[in-house]
Amino acid sequence: MTDEVVIGPLDLAARVDDALRVQALAFGLSDDEIAVRRQIVLRHLSHPGARALGATTRDGRLVGFVYGMPNDRAHWWSTVVEPYLRGWDLDGWLDDSFVITELHVRPGYQNRGLGRALITTVTDAAAEPRSILSAIDTESPARALYRSLGYTDLARNVLFPSAPKPYAVMGAPLPLRRPGG
Repeated sequence: MTDEVVIGPLDLAARVDDALRVQALAFGLSDDEIAVRRQIVLRHLSHPGARALGATTRDGRLVGFVYGMPNDRAHWWSTVVEPYLRGWDLDGWLDDSFVITELHVRPGYQNRGLGRALITTVTDAAAEPRSILSAIDTESPARALYRSLGYTDLARNVLFPSAPKPYAVMGAPLPLRRPGG
């Protein structure tokens, strides 16, 4: 990880627009998608146990963030992925799991260990014994990072309403695997 960026607690409600700018650059979002996601992020922050971390430059610029929460089967995401997991008898992963809702790093700051530091730090504070997340179902640097941390595919070709591409649902025991571990 670079010494010019600090990983620490993030008041995501106060910096939601900064975070969404990072996500838009990292994920290629339109202005309309950003507006929808803004409301989703703010709603997620009201869930018990939701927490966020940011990667911030010395001058205070947000260059990466992660947030997540203990999973709840009643949440929209869980209701979409549950049938896919149940098909493989893996829907138990939805219980006692910390879900990584979003993890994004600004493109110019990728490949410096920031994503790894963000996700391991947020999950290290989780009381749950495992973590789950969804990622676009293609071989990508993000999927390679998740695999290096111990995440494995639980379901593939998961279709979310209004998402143009299929996703994979991945799960890992906590704590996440560290390099050399």
